[in-house]
Amino acid sequence: MNFEDLNLAPAILKAVHELGYTAPTPVQAQAIPAVLAGSDLLAGAQTGTGKTAGFTLPVLQLLSSRAGAKPGCIRALVLTPTRELAAQVEESVRNYGKYLDLSSTVIFGGVGMNPQISRIRAGCDILVATPGRLLDLAGQGYVDLSNVEILVLDEADRMLDMGFIHDVKKVLALLPKAKQSLLFSATFSDEIRDLANGLLKDPQHIQVTPPNTTVERIAQLIYPVGRTRKKEVLAHLIDQGSWSQVLVFTRTKYGANNVAEYLTKHGIKAMALHGNKSQSARTQALAEFKSGELRALVATDIAARGIDIDELPHVVNYEIPNVPEDYVHRIGRTGRAGASGQAVSLVCMDEEGFMHEIERFTKQQIPVEILEGFGPAEGEQAEPIAMGRQTLWGGLGKPPGRDVMQAAARAARQDMMQRIRDNKAAQGGAGRGQGGRGGQSPRNAPASNGARRAPVARTEGDAGDVAQRDDAMAVGADGAPQGDRANRNRRRRGRGGAGMGGNGGQHGGQGAPRQQNSGVRQSPGLPPTREFGFDDEDDRDMDRLPRNIDPLQTNLHGRRNAPRGPSHGAAGQPDPMRTSIDMMGKGANRNKGNRSGGNGGGGGRGNFGGGGGSRNRAGGGFSR
Repeated sequence: MNFEDLNLAPAILKAVHELGYTAPTPVQAQAIPAVLAGSDLLAGAQTGTGKTAGFTLPVLQLLSSRAGAKPGCIRALVLTPTRELAAQVEESVRNYGKYLDLSSTVIFGGVGMNPQISRIRAGCDILVATPGRLLDLAGQGYVDLSNVEILVLDEADRMLDMGFIHDVKKVLALLPKAKQSLLFSATFSDEIRDLANGLLKDPQHIQVTPPNTTVERIAQLIYPVGRTRKKEVLAHLIDQGSWSQVLVFTRTKYGANNVAEYLTKHGIKAMALHGNKSQSARTQALAEFKSGELRALVATDIAARGIDIDELPHVVNYEIPNVPEDYVHRIGRTGRAGASGQAVSLVCMDEEGFMHEIERFTKQQIPVEILEGFGPAEGEQAEPIAMGRQTLWGGLGKPPGRDVMQAAARAARQDMMQRIRDNKAAQGGAGRGQGGRGGQSPRNAPASNGARRAPVARTEGDAGDVAQRDDAMAVGADGAPQGDRANRNRRRRGRGGAGMGGNGGQHGGQGAPRQQNSGVRQSPGLPPTREFGFDDEDDRDMDRLPRNIDPLQTNLHGRRNAPRGPSHGAAGQPDPMRTSIDMMGKGANRNKGNRSGGNGGGGGRGNFGGGGGSRNRAGGGFSR
C-alpha cells in the first residue's frame, strides 16, 4: 500500500512525498481511512509508529474539503501533555499542510503569552496546545473553542499520568458536543477507557501492537551493576561503543543534573532535560541533540515526552522506573519508523524487583550481560529507594520492616536537605546586599529572660563584597551598643543587607552569612530545639506529581495582596509565596533559629533536617 491508496488530496500527497515518505505505517494505514470516514477513533499506538501523521493527514484533508467555515476560527484542536510534543505536532501540521490554505499555531506554558495571543487573533484553523496554557488563555477570553470540529487527544495516557485529566475535562466542557474525537494512547488503563467511554461515540478501535508490548526491533539488554558504579558504566559504554547519540533516563531531576555533569567532566558532552529547565534551555538541548552536537541527553520521564528523533540508536535506563508502562515509553524513543535501536538498562540490586515486574508486564525475558569490574561490591545488598514521601522497595524478596523503610526515608531527606544547603551556599553571592524591608525593632532587643543579646561582629555587603568589620560592636556598661554611629544609623533604616542575617527580613539575600548571636535564645525551662525532617514532597519526585496549577489565575489577587509577615512585632498572616523549605517546621518549635527582625534582617533558620538512621540491608540477587 502507498499513500495514493488512502484517497488523500494531491496537495497533501505532494508534501508527503517531499518529506521522503512513500508507504504508510500500519497505524497510518488503519487510522487515515477511519478518520476520513468521520468516525471517532480509539487508537493504541506507541511513540515512533507514525501516529502523528496518522491523525494530521486526515484532519488536514477534512478541513480543506469542507466549505462554509467561519474565517479565522479554530476548527481543530490537538491536546498534548508536553511543550516539546506540542511544538513537534504543530511542525508536522505545517509541513504536511504547506500547500493548503490552512493555518496553524501552537501554545504552551513556559514562554510569554503575548506572541501566542497575537497569532490566535490573526486567526488559525488548527490549534495545538497543552491543557494548562489553553485554559489560561480561554479563561482570559483570547481563545474561542465553540467552532471546533475535530478534537485530538495525543498521548492520553501520559496526560493522565501527569495529572492533567481534570484540565482535559475542563477543556472538553468548552467544546461543542457535535465534533469528531480522536484519542491516541500507548497504553490503556481503566482510567483511559473511562475517559474514552465518556468522550467517544461508537469509536473505531485500532491496536497497532499487542497490548503492553515493546517494539520488536529494539534490542534490549540488562547490565547488573554496583549501586555506586552506574556513572562509570554509562561513560564506559558510551566511550567503548563510540555512541554518538544516546538518550539517558533518570528517575529524578537531581539525578539528571548529576549524570549530565559527570559525563561532561569525562569528555562526553551532555545536557540535562527536565521540568526545572527554562523553555529556551530545553529547546536548545533538543536542537543540539538532534544535530549531533550533543552526544548524551539526560532526561526525566515527563520531560522526554515529545522527543521525536529519527533513527535514535541508543536509550539507557540509568535508573529503572517503578512503573512498567514508563519502561515502554522510554525505550519507544528508539527503533522508530522501521529503524533498529538498542535499549540498555543499568540495574543495581535495589531495582531488580522493578526489572522483573517489567519483564512480566512486557511478556519478555531480557538478556543479561555481565560487565567485568563493574558489578555489585562484595556483600552489597538491596536497599529501599526513597522518593518524596514514598519509600519504595525495588529489590527482590520480601520488603524489610517499617523501621528500615523509615530510616531510609530519613537518610534520603537529610541528603536532600544537605544538597539544598550546599546549593544556597554556592548561590550566595547573588543574594548579598539584597536584604528586604525589615521591621524597625531595636537592634538589641531584650531576650525573653531579660538579658540583652551581645552583638557580634557585623559584615558589610552593600556591593556584594563581604568584608569582615575590624571594629566589632561592643556593649557598654549601660548595655547600650558602642561603635560606629554612621553604620548603626544606616542599619537602623532596615536595609537588611548581607550583614543583617541570612534572609534579610522578608525578602532577604540568601547569600548572607548567618548571624551568630551569643545571647540567650529562649526562656529557661523551655524544651531544647528539636530537629525536624523534611515533611514536604521531595523535589526529586516533582516530575511524577500532578501540578497544582491555577489556570484561570483565580488566586492571583490574593497572592499579590497577601500580608508579607509581621511588622513592628505584630502577628501577620502566613506568606503564601514562601517555599516549602520555609514551611517545613511544625508547631511551636517550627522556627528555633535566629529570626530577630532587628534592622530589617532576619537571621538564619534553626536546626533543620531529620535525624539520621542506619540503612539496614535486605538481600537478593539478579538471577534467571
